[in-house]
Amino acid sequence: MSTINTDNIQSQMKKGLLEFCILSIIKRGESYPSDIVAELKESGMQVLEGTIYPLLTRLKNAGYLEYRWVESTTGPPRKYFTMSESGKEFYNSLETTWIEISTAVEHITKAKRNQQ
Repeated sequence: MSTINTDNIQSQMKKGLLEFCILSIIKRGESYPSDIVAELKESGMQVLEGTIYPLLTRLKNAGYLEYRWVESTTGPPRKYFTMSESGKEFYNSLETTWIEISTAVEHITKAKRNQQ
């Protein structure tokens, strides 16, 4: 009998939601990657800055994000991300899916708690 790797399942759940959370932050306004990481950490999501760069690049290459370079007096230029029009449509689709899933999961887990 094999055992299920709980850490792997938890990691996959977090990865699936990370994209939605990052887009939620960027949807509110222009965002710098370090600020995105800080907000994710403040919310309780443990994520490394190096984790989000490939995700931001993938979202940009898909046409969901745009960026602009801003000169910095303290170092190299900074890349600030905003959501494109197609990114807003993509986000709305993810948001609809999230509401459906979270509502269903809450219903199922709440029903189980009430039976105990």
